[in-house]
Amino acid sequence: MSVIVTDQGFAPDTWDRGFTALADLPANDTPCCIDVPSDADPSLLSNRLSEIDMIRVDFPSSADGRGFTIARRLRLMGFTGRLRARGHVIADQYAMARRSGFDEVEIDDALATRQPEDQWLFRANWKAHDYQARLRG
Repeated sequence: MSVIVTDQGFAPDTWDRGFTALADLPANDTPCCIDVPSDADPSLLSNRLSEIDMIRVDFPSSADGRGFTIARRLRLMGFTGRLRARGHVIADQYAMARRSGFDEVEIDDALATRQPEDQWLFRANWKAHDYQARLRG
């Protein structure tokens, strides 16, 4: 099972439309939901972003920050759909995930047990805890 983390806390995963791996993307048709690995080039989706409802970016390790860069690039390219981080994202990284463009984080039940909802909610006010804004203020 998976747990979805948002600014409101934990919720069950209700997404039931499945995902297509980026490597399996058909040439002519764009599926509604794409799984993007951490080593992908998001520009491969540039001419299809308006047709995609959700992009899920994989985090194979909490030490691998490439997914944050992918999220930021997708948003700068104009993606307005739902953007989800999946995998080894920890509570300490939640604010960075939100600032880079993710709407939500998908974690497994084991991580949700080790890092309960209150640890994620502590970082849910991600706009207020931006060190760059404090430096400018």
